[in-house]
This record gives sequence, C-alpha cells and structure tokens, in this order.
Amino acid sequence: MVLDARVVTGTGGGPEKTILNTPRFLEPLGYRMLCAYMHPPGDPGFDVLTAKAAKWNAPLISIPDRGAWDWRVVTEALAVCKREKVAIWHGHDYKTNALGLLLKRFWPMRLVTTVHGWVQQTRRTPIYYRIDQFCLPKYERVICVSDDLLESCLAIGVPAKSCVLLENGIDLAEYTRRQSTPQAKESLGLPTNGFVIGAVGRLSGEKGFDVLLRSVHTLVTRGLDVRLVIVGEGSERANLERLARELYLNDRVWLPGWQEDVRVYFEAMDVFALSSLREGLPNVLLEAMALEVPVVSTRVNGVPRLIQDGHNGLLVNADDVDGLTRALVSVLTNENLRELFRVAGRRTVETRYSFATRIQRLKRLYDDLLVG
Repeated sequence: MVLDARVVTGTGGGPEKTILNTPRFLEPLGYRMLCAYMHPPGDPGFDVLTAKAAKWNAPLISIPDRGAWDWRVVTEALAVCKREKVAIWHGHDYKTNALGLLLKRFWPMRLVTTVHGWVQQTRRTPIYYRIDQFCLPKYERVICVSDDLLESCLAIGVPAKSCVLLENGIDLAEYTRRQSTPQAKESLGLPTNGFVIGAVGRLSGEKGFDVLLRSVHTLVTRGLDVRLVIVGEGSERANLERLARELYLNDRVWLPGWQEDVRVYFEAMDVFALSSLREGLPNVLLEAMALEVPVVSTRVNGVPRLIQDGHNGLLVNADDVDGLTRALVSVLTNENLRELFRVAGRRTVETRYSFATRIQRLKRLYDDLLVG
C-alpha cells in the first residue's frame, strides 16, 4: 500500500492530476495506492477533486486541515496509515514531507517524496523552503520532476543516491485530439477566421500572463487578427482584466475561468503560449503537445529538456515581451512551422513522456526501496 499525501486548496493543479491518475496505472503492477488530500474544511474545490477521483477510480481520503497547528491532521493521518497498513509514504509538499517524518516514529514505512518545484512565491515561501531543507535529506527517495530541481535538492544536502529524476507524463489515450481547430473554435463560439493564442494555468503572478497580454497587444497593433484565451482562475484575475482594458483588448481576451475539461480549449488553439517566470515541468505544456498544438514557451527550469528550440516548439526568455512576440509571429505566420510543431510535439510526448512509461519507472523505484 502506497499513500500519496498532498496539501491542496481549491481545485489544485498539475500535481493533483498526476496523483489522482496514478492509482489505476499502479494497481496492475502490484501496488494499491491511496490519495490523501489535506484541505480546508468546506473548500468547494475539493468537490471537484472528488469528482475527478471518481472518474479515474482513484481512492481519495479527505483530511480536513485547519492550519499549521491543527494536530488532528496528525492523528487522522496516523490512523489511515495503521488502518491501511501503509508500506510507503509518498509526500508531495513541505507539510506532508514533515508529516511523513513524524508519522514514521509511530508506524514503520518507507519515505518517498516528489519535488514539484517552489513555484508560487508568497511571504511564507522562505519558511516552507527551510522546512523542506530539513526534511528532504532525511527521505529515502526524492523524486524530482526536472533536472534543475534535482540540482537544487543536491545543493541542500539530499544524498545523490536518494535523488531520482522522474519527469511528468501524459495519459496518451486521454490526450488525443478529437476535432479540428476550426471545429473546436466553432464549438466555443470563437471566430474561425482568426488566430487563437491559448494558455492554461492558475491566474497568479509567476505565470507571467501580463507579459502575454502585452505581447498580444503588440500583435494586434501590427495588424494580426488574434485572440487570447487564458483558462484558469486565481488572485490575478482583476489585475489581468484591468490590463486588458488598458490595452484596449477587451474584445480580444477571454478569461473563461477554471474548466473541468480543457480539451476543447486546447483543440481551439493555433498556438499554446507558456509565459511562466517559474515552473518545474508543467503538465499543461505536455497536454498541449499531446493534443498537437504548436507551443511557444519560456525557457524555465525543466522546459528546455522538453522543447528543442525550432524542432518541436520555440523557446524565449522569461519576462521578455519582444522575444515572446517574435516567437508568436513566427508560428502564426508560418503554416509549415505550425504543422512541424504539431507532429513533432505529439511524437515527443509519445516517445518520452507517456504516463504508462513514467509509472513503470515509479514501480521499479518502489520495488528497489522495499527489496532493499
């Protein structure tokens, strides 16, 4: 029995999807897995995660979390470990990493964690980082989703023998295109005779959506018929809406909010733009490529391992409006380049980032840990 533990607020993001998608792939390989999510009581976002878990047949345990000093989290998590006879604790953030170390004193289990990246910066981030600096070197296996995160873990004292690079993966059966770009545009009520630039992610500062808005403004002033669709919700919505008004882009920018199924939005995009200032290896980039959407991305952290500039997408520097604009112009004005990136992107995911292959590697990691 493997217990994956994660603190989540709202509907979560890429890590939540990865965790909930894992049990159905692991079970045929001999591992039962529980997903234990610690969340604020009454958070409506947890209902969305519950529905996703049901869709993917993922056993989901709710552990109400009322804050840093809620010791009921400890007692409930320990009760789960004992009742389910958990053999492997798999943490996914600073709090579940600390909790795993504490619970091991009362229940014998092996400790594994996945480092997804310290992406969202808040005033508490330095505290969380220091907690991880203490916890991670004590874990038996530390899975890093990008090579820069692996280097960071080594730098804070995680033994090299404990560090493992295991990049994110995509369920190829789920992420296969079902309709053409014009068909998807029409189904969303978007004009079919112009270009759609798309993005998906939490509306927060580190995603760089303000840079993307300014780039789209430049494209429009140059006479390109483009629209921008950003799927997601977050604290920066009001600021982004205000910036769109200031740039006179009201009729060309659409923020449809969080969507349970983003497939049709991806399929409607002529190009997917990742403008993030910080990332690990973002699932949304893999999803876009799997759905044969040409991609332009900032060259942050694990992205250059995925995107070979000019071969399966284009890379630009973070926070570079001019560079992003040039890249978008190159893709939007060259149908041959878009077709090249569509085909190469899908092939990249098929050959290197399939979810089934990732789970096979995870299974071997668990095997080695338990046998050892």
